[in-house]
Amino acid sequence: MTRRTVRIAMNGATGRMGYRQHLVRSILALREQGGLDLGNGETLWPEPVLVGRREHALRALAERHGLPEWSTDLDAVLADETVEIYFDAQVTSARVEAIRKAVAAGKHVYTEKPTAGDLAGALELARLATEKGVKHGVVQDKIFLPGLLKLKRLIDGGFFGRILSVRGEFGYWVFEGDWQDAQRPSWNYRAEDGGGIVVDMFPHWEYVLHELFGRVTGVTAHVATHVPERWDEHGKPYAATADDAAYGIFQLEGGAVAQINSSWTVRVNRDELVEFQVDGTHGSAVAGLRNCRVQHRSATPKPVWNPDIPATEPFREHWQEVPDNATFDNGFKAQWELFLRHVVLDEPYRWDLLAGARGVQLAELGLRSSAEGRRLEVPEVTL
Repeated sequence: MTRRTVRIAMNGATGRMGYRQHLVRSILALREQGGLDLGNGETLWPEPVLVGRREHALRALAERHGLPEWSTDLDAVLADETVEIYFDAQVTSARVEAIRKAVAAGKHVYTEKPTAGDLAGALELARLATEKGVKHGVVQDKIFLPGLLKLKRLIDGGFFGRILSVRGEFGYWVFEGDWQDAQRPSWNYRAEDGGGIVVDMFPHWEYVLHELFGRVTGVTAHVATHVPERWDEHGKPYAATADDAAYGIFQLEGGAVAQINSSWTVRVNRDELVEFQVDGTHGSAVAGLRNCRVQHRSATPKPVWNPDIPATEPFREHWQEVPDNATFDNGFKAQWELFLRHVVLDEPYRWDLLAGARGVQLAELGLRSSAEGRRLEVPEVTL
């Protein structure tokens, strides 16, 4: 078996997501398993080149994992003809310029989302990459997670009959940072730095809904900043100018309705940090990131509302766990593998920069819907 090396510039690898999910659990995990088997007698070996602004952090990270190449000079890395792929996990405000440079240098592009701060910027990136002829992809990790893969299996098998509605609950309490450290960086709560739960989470909900249930055709949203003051990484108070909660209603192609609450100001009273309940004429399911439970219409109880007596029906016990029936890999790693195969084997790949632009569009329209207090149509995105 021969080995082909692909060098990947990883910009933002010192950040939380860039490090944990993309470097350690994806690229380094691929190396630990001996590379990516391409199925043709060839193994793909990913060679990361760490890129960032903080020299000491890059050096420490490279030494920790025995990686020889790192740089604070993005232009020099992009000028290296042996680097084939540019990956971006930076803050959103720095992403557009860096991807523009990568496309101009002829690199294939794989990026976190949102791809830009507005739809115009996101479409520009998709157009530039298409015109340049480079391959491009956007991280859409949640559809590769076990719970949603099981949900997709149910949909494909016709379990639900006609799907009527989707209800999603996402979030947890992010500490303000005064008496307990916050679990998220302070820029997430400053609109001027690209923060806000709508720009963070609506791109996720766009591709989850689009992939599983149908294209989003309309949006009604209400956003709020429930906690107006927080404390940063240095213990200094700052004004939280970005939204920390969003309540959205999404009309879907085909007639189903989705309602999704997203919040960093909610305490968890559910089995997972995100759960989706899908109700159909023949059955219902509740899916999280890992687990999925179902209730068929033949096993649906017949409750009667009576507020004068305690409820004795064990409603949760009527649901059945969906078995794994497969081995599920890390969702980020699974999508990395598909993108790498797309680059080197030209296999089909649909989660591109235009798909990323749909997510930016939905976030933009969600914020506008809230500001204007009305429902907005979501037109199809085209170049």
